[in-house]
Amino acid sequence: MTKWFKKDLKQLFNSLDSSKEGLSSEEASEKRKKYGRNEINDKEATSPFKILLAQFQDFLIYILILAALLSLGIGLLPGHSPEYTEAGLILLILVANGLFGFIQDYKAEKSIQALKDLSTPKATVLRDGKRKEIDSRELVPGDIIFLEQGDAVPGDARIIESHNLETDESALTGESSSVSKTPGKLNEETSLADRENMIYMNTHVVKGRGKAVVVETGMKTQVGGIATQIEEADERKTPFQREVDELGKKIGYGIFTIIGLVALVQFGFTSAGPLTVLLVAITLAVAAVPEGLPAVVTLTLALGSKKMLKKGALVRRLPVVESLGSVDFIVTDKTGTLTEGVMTVEKVFFSGKEYSTTGTGLNTDGRFQRNGKTVNKDLRPLLQCGLHCNNAQKAPEDDEKEFFGGPTEIALLVSAYKAGLTEKKGRKKSIPFSSDRKRMTVVTKDNNAYMKGAPETVLERCNRIMIDGEEKELTDERKQEILDKNNEFARDALRVLGFARKQEIDLETEEEIESSMLFLGLQGMIDPPREEVQEAVEDCRSAGIRVVMATGDNIETAKAIGEEIGFKSDNALTGNEVEGMTEAELRDEVENTEIFARVSPEHKVRILHALQDNGHNVAMTGDGVNDAPALKNSDVGIAMGRRGTDVAKQSSDMVLQDDNFVTIRDAIAEGRGIFDNTRKFVNYLLSANAGEVLAVFFGILIGTAFFPDIFSSSNSGALILTPIMLLWINFVTDGLPALALGADPKSDGIMKRDPRGKNEPVINRRMMASIAGIGIIMTLTGLPIFFQALSTDLIAAQTALFTFLVLVEMIRIQIIRKRYGQSILSNKWLTGALGSSILLQLLVLYTPLSAYFKTAWLGAESWIILVSGIAVFWILSIGMGEILDRYLPGQV
Repeated sequence: MTKWFKKDLKQLFNSLDSSKEGLSSEEASEKRKKYGRNEINDKEATSPFKILLAQFQDFLIYILILAALLSLGIGLLPGHSPEYTEAGLILLILVANGLFGFIQDYKAEKSIQALKDLSTPKATVLRDGKRKEIDSRELVPGDIIFLEQGDAVPGDARIIESHNLETDESALTGESSSVSKTPGKLNEETSLADRENMIYMNTHVVKGRGKAVVVETGMKTQVGGIATQIEEADERKTPFQREVDELGKKIGYGIFTIIGLVALVQFGFTSAGPLTVLLVAITLAVAAVPEGLPAVVTLTLALGSKKMLKKGALVRRLPVVESLGSVDFIVTDKTGTLTEGVMTVEKVFFSGKEYSTTGTGLNTDGRFQRNGKTVNKDLRPLLQCGLHCNNAQKAPEDDEKEFFGGPTEIALLVSAYKAGLTEKKGRKKSIPFSSDRKRMTVVTKDNNAYMKGAPETVLERCNRIMIDGEEKELTDERKQEILDKNNEFARDALRVLGFARKQEIDLETEEEIESSMLFLGLQGMIDPPREEVQEAVEDCRSAGIRVVMATGDNIETAKAIGEEIGFKSDNALTGNEVEGMTEAELRDEVENTEIFARVSPEHKVRILHALQDNGHNVAMTGDGVNDAPALKNSDVGIAMGRRGTDVAKQSSDMVLQDDNFVTIRDAIAEGRGIFDNTRKFVNYLLSANAGEVLAVFFGILIGTAFFPDIFSSSNSGALILTPIMLLWINFVTDGLPALALGADPKSDGIMKRDPRGKNEPVINRRMMASIAGIGIIMTLTGLPIFFQALSTDLIAAQTALFTFLVLVEMIRIQIIRKRYGQSILSNKWLTGALGSSILLQLLVLYTPLSAYFKTAWLGAESWIILVSGIAVFWILSIGMGEILDRYLPGQV
């Protein structure tokens, strides 16, 4: 990108083929053909059809579609009809899952359309030697633009004239104060936030007026560069998404392996025919696939997002809900995130004494204190000066804003309001501030003059000082005392202004008005930290999460704010220092640095990537346009809802509606709880599938070996469980409790744990052992029940095993939840779901539905056997849990 700020004006105009007279219409038209329209291009939105199609692009889905097609394909065999019931039920489940996921993803896709909305509608330019207003999209490099207070800057431009011009660049650079803009040439190393001769697209003029030559438009502007970075950012899958994808493939490969093994045994050692092998294949496919998993995952994340919404966090991408639980680094902007986002007078120096203030931001209820005593009235002369020498004003009650004006003057206005001073005197004359004068003076209708400005400049214009209500000579010693206090305030990163007055003046020249004045004191202001932020940062750190500040503000201010909140400032780095590091050096530095200042969007992305390369799961918070690329590239991008720009929100995964850092802590706690619940239902569903697959697999092997008459080639219906029974277990009687697990409350002390590692899977070693152990115990206790009932007939045996697998869910679910210290009654939805599952199973057994499911009547003797089997399952499962606790301790 061309460094326009370092060129002199002659070089600048030559490079742009322009002059101070601007462009002609013909020249502008030719340039527009070369550079294009002055607008931000956004990516084409994903169509609803693509979103719907994406719901069915999963390995597990492909297996179920194949099972459904095989069920229908049976009808092609001689003497057989298609299994419409099983195929229809499989497809119904697939459609339900797909529609559910589509609704959630479509809502997210329809959220914030931001980048095109950034363009300003009008711009005032010099065309054909005349000043005219044009559509800002018609602006081209070389155009001369005019700027007034309140204007949005239509393109990146170099200042050629300035009259007290100040802009608000906080959304772009993170600089909380307005920035004075002046002509002139700067050196090559000048950072973005320090380029006083440049203005940037979509920043705003808050004071004065000026003229500038446009140097970049559209996607070549700073905002356009950020938009490009956003567009180029990879759409990162969360670890859980990647794991679910991998899980689907592993289950698929496992299914085909088991089917192949069973087919080999049946063909090699039994007289089973191809149809029997095909039916067993369908049964194993249905048994192995956790049909309810997609719906349970989506609903659990949706429930989690609703919980977060109640706490002020709006989730834009559902999978990120789970990712919050693994965050171990938060990279946060300062302005408006850690701080209030508005300037506040924090200290004053009056009559040789220092005073502190209470209340931050635009709150006018604060007090001035010294040694714990309120002294508002004592400071009236100083505060009156700040009130009258001020262009800011209170906004009407029906306006969205509370005050109009620049942040510094609003801070002085609020400071006066705290002392009950609200009535401004009428103004006779105003001598405006300029970067050369470094002061502003007004003369009120009662012939009093009030001055504010840089303390050194104001002191030069004074010969007296107010001490204890009396005018005293401003001696060199007193001047030095004031300058020492000014330096002390500046070291605390306060922006300091001096104040003076002159009473009962005649209408004199400006030089006479601004001489022999009475020095009143100093007011030091800063964008202060939010009151609750320090506690929130400490809570995050106690949860094993490091918090790092990355701001566009200067390093002194960043260090002062950081130290107040609890950041270590000894290793603070600037953006220029980051830029000079190699990737390896930066990876080392990010592990020991908590404050980064004067950073550009590119620096933030480099910092983020360095942390990610070091194996960290990083959440990035911010509200400005400058935060957008890092938000997009982070593991969890968190934008501010109130102060956040549309670009930041569009790039984020989550929006804090209250802009409160505390909400991040609460959201992480919810994320950890959701991750725990995810582990619970994954364990619950997969252990059921493990039990079903093992029961079917070993049941077929045992049946063909010991009951050849029943499991013969002529009896194609001789299955351990029918596909429809397995679908009922997986999607209904297991699905309802699994859904209810998503509403489980958080475990006690959830924020006392360290975050899980970046590569720690949802299914860790303990869960794998638990799934396998429960599956084996289900098989060991369930198959004896099946073969005992087989003495009656096959349907009775299938019904007994079918019912056993449904009933042991009550035992399985509590075995899993016990690890998290939760009782069966701690989740009313789970209690209801378990009761509903049992009721639905009884309806299948004892109503006309039994014909549909092909089940037999279970009498008292059968129930005694079932209850005995459940008791044995309970005892064995408790023993298994103790063994796992002994050999895999500490793993939840």
